[in-house]
Amino acid sequence: MSADAKPGAEPAARAQPARESLGRVISVSGSQAKIGLLTQRGGGPEARATVGKFLGIRSGRSLLIGMITEVTAQSPATARELGCHAIAQIDLLGEIKEDASGSPRFGRGVRDYPMIGDPADLISSRALRLVYDLSGSDIINIGHLNLDHSIGAYVNVDEMVSKHFAILGTTGVGKSSGVVLILQQILDKREDLRIFLVDAHNEYGRCFGERAQLINPGNLKLPFWLFNFEEIVDVFFGGRPGLDEEVEILSEVIPLAKGSYTRIRGTNDRLGLKKGDPKAAGFTVDTPVPYMLSDLISLIDERMGKLENRSTRMTYHKLIQRIETVRNDPRYAFMFENANVGGDTMADVLGELFRMPPNGRPMTIMQLAGFPAEVVDAVVSVLCRMAFDFGLWSDGAVPLLFVCEEAHRYASADRAVGFGPTRRAISRIAKEGRKYGVFLGLVTQRPAELDPTIISQCSTLFVMRMANDRDQALVRSAVSDAAATLLSFVPSLATREVFAFGEGVALPVRLTFSELPKTLLPSSEALGAAQKDGGVTPDFIGAVVERWRGAMMSQKASGIADFDSPAVALPPLPMQTEADRLKLLKRPISAADAFAAPERALAANPVRWPQQR
Repeated sequence: MSADAKPGAEPAARAQPARESLGRVISVSGSQAKIGLLTQRGGGPEARATVGKFLGIRSGRSLLIGMITEVTAQSPATARELGCHAIAQIDLLGEIKEDASGSPRFGRGVRDYPMIGDPADLISSRALRLVYDLSGSDIINIGHLNLDHSIGAYVNVDEMVSKHFAILGTTGVGKSSGVVLILQQILDKREDLRIFLVDAHNEYGRCFGERAQLINPGNLKLPFWLFNFEEIVDVFFGGRPGLDEEVEILSEVIPLAKGSYTRIRGTNDRLGLKKGDPKAAGFTVDTPVPYMLSDLISLIDERMGKLENRSTRMTYHKLIQRIETVRNDPRYAFMFENANVGGDTMADVLGELFRMPPNGRPMTIMQLAGFPAEVVDAVVSVLCRMAFDFGLWSDGAVPLLFVCEEAHRYASADRAVGFGPTRRAISRIAKEGRKYGVFLGLVTQRPAELDPTIISQCSTLFVMRMANDRDQALVRSAVSDAAATLLSFVPSLATREVFAFGEGVALPVRLTFSELPKTLLPSSEALGAAQKDGGVTPDFIGAVVERWRGAMMSQKASGIADFDSPAVALPPLPMQTEADRLKLLKRPISAADAFAAPERALAANPVRWPQQR
């Protein structure tokens, strides 16, 4: 930013240079005013008063700032008598005044309304800089203003993050690239902040380099006993409503299994349950303490043996079969791999998930593609709930930004759709999280399908192109600024164009996101480019098949690495020297490489590509 653009560089009276007025105030009502546009002689393109332009109204020692929202040629007779050929309606947004030191400052809101006849003109670049220039160490630049490309699009990180934010827009408008851009800037400015990104389609794996820890079904360790009662029932019943009789049995035996494990932990005798009253431990079905699946099954079996009614016994038998089926399914290995091995790993799991300590990677990307579809909602519910609860019980010691892609899938406005505990967990972060250092970032292409209570808690909105009327109506209801009418421009926005509203920006603004380097674009775009280039070969298809089958194998059988563990050792491939192999193992694999040479991708990234057999 040039020196003459700094706030205070000139008095407020000269923030807007004097010249022939573009128009005169002919009507004022509340936060709006009507300007009669005078016939201009020899006016160039810069003098065009069109929708979206800013006007300044000189009123006493203030310069009132408003945005044109409508222009019409139907001017009243009084306006025509004044030489006006058209009428512009503007929303009054704020005013530039001199502060105590005599420097011009912009402030939201209007204290001194204009009078009929006050002159109005398009504001200068100097005045525009005064409006949008944010100062401070917590300011990021995410692009440029559409009104003036020389002026950066500045956002206050603390205001945006601490009061939640949302990025909204239909598919193909650059929404994912905007997410990457904003999160990269946040990582640069807030070294104390941890970021947890729920990646529904595995798009972001390569976008943050070494600063992000990737978690997927291959390396996630999320013990089943960390799931609360509703979540574990959802897992056992495959995402369908549980049968009342079986759910009641589980509600009785799970606290007993927790009490039994806690009573005898530290001993090596796991052949049978010790005598005593497990209820004395005082655990509920939701207490996050370890228990063993073998104990749970033994308790159910013990109760079944005491029953004489065959039909009632079948209920217990079916429940045992249901639990055994899920436990033995290799897709659920991330939950049940050590189901019958003791050990309280809750602190370790929290440390790995939320990067404590960060070890140079303050960001976690949870890649959901590859998880069993019927358990995804429960997994997201556990993650949201643990993020909030850790913030609550740590008194906000570790600030965390929880970013949820495809948020409408997990917090639907329709109570009959989706998983209730997931919606409640996200809603709890939205309503109370900021008190405990847990912040929320929502990303969705269908805001109308998102719980309106949750989106209303987001104080900064980045709105991209949306053609659906319901989506636009919901966003309009969430915007409190006088410039809510600006949302009528949303259907005509170009790719990477955004309307930003709320606490994180000085004023509602139309901006364009900065363009990311191709190497940092979300991978879905890179995959599409690779396919257009004809890079899909029979070898690549074979590698995909192996990966597909590998997802159905146990972790131990497929040799997939744990958190932060070194890559699995693979024998050198014939076309590689050992030096070439070491280079591959040290760099992230790109989607283009995967299509061009699947065997190199397999060697370079065994975490994502199962070992060929």
